[in-house]
Amino acid sequence: MTTRLRIFTANLWNGRAKPDPLARQLDALRVDVCAVQELTPDQASAISGVLPHGKLEPAVDHSGMGIALRQPGEVSSLPLPARPARVARIEPGGWPQLARPLEVLNLHVQAPHVFPVWRAMALRRATLRQLLAYLDEAEHPGRVLVGDLNSTPVWPFYRGVASRLRDAAVEHATRRRERPAPTWGPIHRSPRLLRIDHAFVADLHVDHCQVVPIAGSDHSAVVLDLEAF
Repeated sequence: MTTRLRIFTANLWNGRAKPDPLARQLDALRVDVCAVQELTPDQASAISGVLPHGKLEPAVDHSGMGIALRQPGEVSSLPLPARPARVARIEPGGWPQLARPLEVLNLHVQAPHVFPVWRAMALRRATLRQLLAYLDEAEHPGRVLVGDLNSTPVWPFYRGVASRLRDAAVEHATRRRERPAPTWGPIHRSPRLLRIDHAFVADLHVDHCQVVPIAGSDHSAVVLDLEAF
């Protein structure tokens, strides 16, 4: 029996992440859940060849998103002020790793520097308020929140989410007496400078969390391993 669930999240830079290498990477990593942002049609086609379930909604204007699954699961939208989140709910039937249901939220938060800046910041604040209300009200036997939050740990959006959920990268790095790795750089070949892509959990045990490069993207992926639960 499989003893871990592997979740992969990445911003694919609106089509610049190369589809075929991405598909090979997902296959080699044996990913179970793939939550992506800035997804385009070619990328969606490549991902679905490896992970045939879930729901991918590509676009060419930076708004494409989706959650691809190895086994069947329900994927829906959660309305938020700037971009809706995607929510996958997977059940123990068909998923040998699960003894109880799991919810995976995929977010792409409005960047703070988008002009006009005052509007971008207002959208971020409103998004955080609605997200926290959802986290406080919705039932969750187990929950994972991943995605490009466009927020380092010093930003209010990150701190708001961290007040409800545990940062998997921090938890794993602390056990290893390391620092969490950054995930974003100005171009795809540049060193990663900021940690703005995240994986948070509630009521789950984090076995491992790593950052891996994505061919063609200015973001690296966060790969989260959860123990059987």
